Amino acid sequence: MFTGLVEEVGTVQSILKGTQSAKIIIKAQKILENVQLGESIATNGVCLTVTDFTSHSFAVDVMAETIRKTNLKNLVSGSKVNLERALRLGDRLGGHLVSGHIDGIGIINDFNKEDNAVWVSIAAPTDILKYVIPKGSIGIDGISLTVAYVDERIFKVSIIPHTKNVTILLTKSLGDEVNLECDILGKYIERFLVFRESSSKKNEIDMNFLSQHGFV
Repeated sequence: MFTGLVEEVGTVQSILKGTQSAKIIIKAQKILENVQLGESIATNGVCLTVTDFTSHSFAVDVMAETIRKTNLKNLVSGSKVNLERALRLGDRLGGHLVSGHIDGIGIINDFNKEDNAVWVSIAAPTDILKYVIPKGSIGIDGISLTVAYVDERIFKVSIIPHTKNVTILLTKSLGDEVNLECDILGKYIERFLVFRESSSKKNEIDMNFLSQHGFV
């Protein structure tokens, strides 16, 4: 689990592409403190496992499913990425609970500066937007942000100077893809309600049920 508070911006050092997968080496510093093999590091919000490391870089394997479902497929040597180490028990939860499992891709639709903040509009598919609520939390490229506006096509977040300075979000361009992770609580609630409704329908007693079981 992660909090969505980016600790460091890393730089892609190299990418070794397979048929459908990739091995990525990322230059970093802070997140390598006390790093161990097998640890999880969120890279643009994607939970990845450290498979090798040096004093100034770490390597991760990216499988085909991750390539298909995230913007990691767009990385090239020199690309900047948001990085966060996994949450430790006892740490302050300054953002929100983030699993590092991306729900889908959004497209940057607009930037609009307002005083000290920048509004970012992101177009997203319906299966993402159904989980997005005003004043709710969403992970964008691994950044925990508060939804300030949402309609049937887009949602908006407002970026303060600190977030601008410590993440890559405002270095992106119109039309760029961003990884989106919706609040996990909404997904669990939806699953529970769908399962309960499905189970309820299976247990309905009607004339057809009574006839099949010899009561009429």
